[in-house]
Amino acid sequence: MNRYQDEKQLATQIGSTLRKVRTEKRLSIQELADRSSVSALTLGKIERGEANPSLAVIWKIANALSIPISALLKEAEDVQISRSHDGNKVYSVDGVCLLEPMFDDRVYGPVEVHRAFLKPHSTYLPGKHQKGVVEYVTVMKGEVTVWIEERPTVLSMYDAVKFEADVEHAYENRTSEEAVLHFVMTYSS
Repeated sequence: MNRYQDEKQLATQIGSTLRKVRTEKRLSIQELADRSSVSALTLGKIERGEANPSLAVIWKIANALSIPISALLKEAEDVQISRSHDGNKVYSVDGVCLLEPMFDDRVYGPVEVHRAFLKPHSTYLPGKHQKGVVEYVTVMKGEVTVWIEERPTVLSMYDAVKFEADVEHAYENRTSEEAVLHFVMTYSS
């Protein structure tokens, strides 16, 4: 499958899942728009599979619904194997970060796992997550400076950090090589 087909399939999947979750939570498109700061027009296009939302938009929607982003991105399977660069891929708006959701049971549950690839000399700003989200981040390759409320922490390969993610935070790759990160995110609500 080429990238266009992958993106179209992902857009269709996100749209149908979004519609299902929104209706389960008894929200109108306008109510979700008000909560997420994503326009009702854009939400409608996403639900119909006519738009492939950026990572920032997916975060806003997931935060407004109080669900992990993986609930919108990954299909359920009995046994899951997550291979690098196989499966769904979501890019940050500026293209500096590629996020690959890994394991998901399609229950809007308390844990999600991702791998991310951060381009050289770049910074990824995911924005604040909803209250109760805790991020566990391990650098699997390279070196990354993690900024948490303007406090930098430099992590080398296999170093990890844990923090409450409802604050401003960022991931900066100051090196000339791609960095690989492993994310585990837990949700209390």
